[in-house]
Amino acid sequence: MKWGLAFCFLAVSTAAGAVVIRADLDDAKYRVPASAFPALVDMPGEGHGVLIAPRWVVTAAHAAPMPMQGMENEVSVGGVARRVKRVVTYPGYRKLPNRLVTEALASGDLSRVSAFLASSNDIALIELASPVTEVTPVSLYRGKKEVGMTVQLVGKGVTGNGAGGQDPHGSHRSVLRRAFNVIAGADARYVWYRFDAPPSALPLEGITGSGDSGGPLLIGDGHSRQLVGLASWSRYPPDHPFWRKWAPRRPFVEGLYGEIGYAVRISGYVPWIEGVMSAPAGGRTQHQAAEAGDSNQPTDVRH
Repeated sequence: MKWGLAFCFLAVSTAAGAVVIRADLDDAKYRVPASAFPALVDMPGEGHGVLIAPRWVVTAAHAAPMPMQGMENEVSVGGVARRVKRVVTYPGYRKLPNRLVTEALASGDLSRVSAFLASSNDIALIELASPVTEVTPVSLYRGKKEVGMTVQLVGKGVTGNGAGGQDPHGSHRSVLRRAFNVIAGADARYVWYRFDAPPSALPLEGITGSGDSGGPLLIGDGHSRQLVGLASWSRYPPDHPFWRKWAPRRPFVEGLYGEIGYAVRISGYVPWIEGVMSAPAGGRTQHQAAEAGDSNQPTDVRH
């Protein structure tokens, strides 16, 4: 994770290799060619985004490239480098303070980190310098019925399996994998799902891993695909067996069965996304101006 607590919250990637899989299945069943999802965008180094318009990519804010003076950023769409014109983060987004990470590592109490991540609007838009014409953008899911949906997860991050966890030394940019899971809950900012073990698991059950941040949760196939969520962070529930073994300053194993993955809830951010894409570069939409006050809640969220 780029939020990457050396111990948990995969915030999926450094922000969450390539999808953590069932321990009883061959990895080959999860691997897919890059052509299976051409709208997947690779961030520099690790992390992903999704092409949602010819000039626009949506991603997790913590996975977005950070502009630096005198340097040009690029992302990769369909294996082709694309120059970044600008990055627009949601007005309520806040970076995870190093202080909270240090305190959590020392005490073993991750509750404040979890609460911070749950309250963060982890979404950003990337405007490309020129339009992508050879890849079809993915539509945004606009409904409010995510709970109960079976979604497809896609990523190239670290892999591993639910029995042993993700490989702590695995590459955060590997081959493309996909898995499936069922959305168990939702709030204004996030949807979430649990990595179940057999026999309760789906045939190709999985969870995103380190390096998958900003990667998509999808419904549908081909041109009917819709983007439901963006991989963001994860946690183990308080009653997970992991907590009986782990102690502060010991390696934190991610990707075990029972982990809960959180993804940015796209339906809650549609007004902001459309407002940014339709506004003149450098200008602020009416929606942005309202959100830039003290409100950290996405608008137009109904359950």
